[in-house]
Amino acid sequence: MKLTDALVYCMSKPGAREDYPFGPEPLVVKVGTKIFAFLWQNESHAGLSLKCEPETAYLLRQQYAAVKPGYHLNKRHWNSVTLDGTIPDEEIRAMIDESYALVVRGLTRAEKEALAALQP
Repeated sequence: MKLTDALVYCMSKPGAREDYPFGPEPLVVKVGTKIFAFLWQNESHAGLSLKCEPETAYLLRQQYAAVKPGYHLNKRHWNSVTLDGTIPDEEIRAMIDESYALVVRGLTRAEKEALAALQP
């Protein structure tokens, strides 16, 4: 998966919006007031950091060399995923889905109600 494809998929989530709270890098994708994805690009590769259940985070790190503990994030709950072509696109989409779902679960009641109003 390419970084642009990952961004398009993140932005397809209900209520998703781009933000740059730390300056021009990294791009973050939020739902409500919470971040569910960090997208980054450097000289050698691109990737994203996603929230994850601790057990799942550990298993993904064991399964894929391109999955590491979250860079500058809580390493128990975040993974950084290098988009180097070694992880199937379906798996990356599943990681994005889980991150989004975990963040939505933690939204305030008002944010959840606003999100529900967006859905058809």
